[in-house]
This record gives sequence, C-alpha cells and structure tokens, in this order.
Amino acid sequence: MGSLPPSQDPPSPPSEKHPISETTLLNLFKSQQNHLNYFFENLDLSQALSFTQTLLNSQGTIFFSGVGKSGFVANKISQTLVSLGIRSSFLSPLDALHGDIGALSSADVLVLLSKSGSTEELLRLVPCVRAKGAFLISVTSVSNNALSNACDMNVHLPLERELCPFDLAPVTSTAIQMVFGDTVAIALMGARNLTKEQYAANHPAGRIGKSLIFKVKDVMKKQAELPICKEGDLMMDQLPELTSKRCGCLLVIDDEYHLLGTFTDGDLRRNLEASREATFKLTVGEMCNREPRTIGPEAMAVEAMQKMESEPSPVQFLPVIDHQNILIGIVTLHGLVSAGL
Repeated sequence: MGSLPPSQDPPSPPSEKHPISETTLLNLFKSQQNHLNYFFENLDLSQALSFTQTLLNSQGTIFFSGVGKSGFVANKISQTLVSLGIRSSFLSPLDALHGDIGALSSADVLVLLSKSGSTEELLRLVPCVRAKGAFLISVTSVSNNALSNACDMNVHLPLERELCPFDLAPVTSTAIQMVFGDTVAIALMGARNLTKEQYAANHPAGRIGKSLIFKVKDVMKKQAELPICKEGDLMMDQLPELTSKRCGCLLVIDDEYHLLGTFTDGDLRRNLEASREATFKLTVGEMCNREPRTIGPEAMAVEAMQKMESEPSPVQFLPVIDHQNILIGIVTLHGLVSAGL
C-alpha cells in the first residue's frame, strides 16, 4: 500500500470583518481625489500634446497593449477611439508573439500602457514591433524605466501613490490611465470635427444613436393601424375603433384624409361625466379637439417625444401629417419607448 498523504491543517477562518463607516468611505474618496489632483497638477502637457498629435497624424491603425489591469484600460481606450470612427485595436502582448503581430505595419502606432515600465511581456514585444516598423509609444508612471527608454516616445503619468493602503493594488494608476486616454480621445474627436450624426451612425443600437437617427416615419403607425373616423360619425359607433387600435384616441378626417381633429379616451370620460348617456348620441365632430398637436414624418423621433411632454399638458400621441395636412400616421409615447428612445 502506498503511504498516506500527510495530514493538512484545516483552512484558517477568514480574518474578522469590520463595518465600514460613512466617514471612512468619505475619507477614501477625498484621498483618491487628492491623488487625481496630483496627476492633473503635474502632467507634462507638452508630452500629452505630442502624444495626441501623433495619434491624430497616424495614417494607419492605432494599437493599444498592456498586461493585467493596464491591459483592460488599453482595451477600453481603443474601443473608445473605435466608437469615434478612428481605426484602433487592442493587441494582446501574448498573442502578438504568437502571430497577431502580423496585423502591424510601418504606418501603425502601438501604445504600451504600463505603470512600472518594466512589464516583461511588453519588453519582449518591443524588438518585434521594431522589426515591423511601427511607431512605439510608452505610457508609464515610473521615471527612467526600461520601456520608456526602448520606445520612440514616452508619456509620463504622474502618480503620487495608489489609494491601496499598501500602495500595491493598481486603483489610482489605472484611474489616471483611463482619464488620460479618454481625454485624448475627446481631443481627437474635436480635431476630426466629428458630428453628432457621425457619432450616432457608430451607435445605431444604443439610445444615443436612436435619438439621433430615428425619424418619426421610422416609428409611426400607419394606414390600417390608424384609429380613424369621420366628423359626422356617432360616438356610439366609434367606440370599437377607439379601443381596438390601442392608441387611446380617434383621428378625425375628411374624405380626402385631411386631419380635422382628435378625440381621446380622456375626452370621452370628461364628456360622460358632463353629459352621461347623451354623449353617445353626439357626433365625434361635436366633441373633438380641432387644434391638436401634430408633427411631420421627417422630424426626429426624439423631437416627437419632447413635443408630447411639452406644456401646457403632456399628451400620449401625435398625429403625423404632411405639408398639406393629410394624415399619414400616428406616433405614440408607448411606441417611442418601445423603440428604445
């Protein structure tokens, strides 16, 4: 029989936890604020400007790389640039040494993020990038480090200390990396004269993109979905139309489809309170609103929502008419919300 494995001591219980007070948390936020202020007050703007100008003048792809937490930040900054229509990508230092460096060309820029500037994986990558002819930039927080000495350009991000009580966990260094990278991204955005419409085109599925892309004609109900009636129709006869189309209203038109007015379920309730059963013997034309809010099909959908919410009182829908006051659709608040606006 084989020998039994030596007995092991049971795992130690976790260290005792202490409650976190509001004062403790506030002091941590203030300390982090002070560390960030140190960065802002000591950043070499000439270095930052040279870095930003180099990225702006790049004719190729702007690659970012880093290891660990700096790698996550590098990836995020790259994705921010992509969202602004700038060619950028994250290059994993490990994958780069196993084939992905083939994506680099002499027209490209590679930005290496490292707090210490002594990250072994990035140092091994430098000569390989040199062989491809790409421009190398290091972004570090320790002076006179190996990575900065090996690159074509270095940006020093001043770091007072980490918020971590042991000055080890990278929670302040990564914060200033993110602040620096995203600020440069917005500088590039301005220099490239990016418009709202161009930005929205890069975010078609998000609320930002939808609010800048979607027009009323893209979200309105039309034709068979419209709750229409004539002004001479009796209210009693139009109750099914009022309820079945789920718009909360009737759109009153003439024979040529000109919009004459609107009648809402709220109008029905108010008339029933005032006239009771006599309401059903009245025509829709006798009770409808002859001056409803309307909107055109080419207006932005977000403008329709703003118009619905405007004074003197919010409404739940807007008839959509053309320049000849012909009814072509209806846009509802529910439809706008369902579209993600």
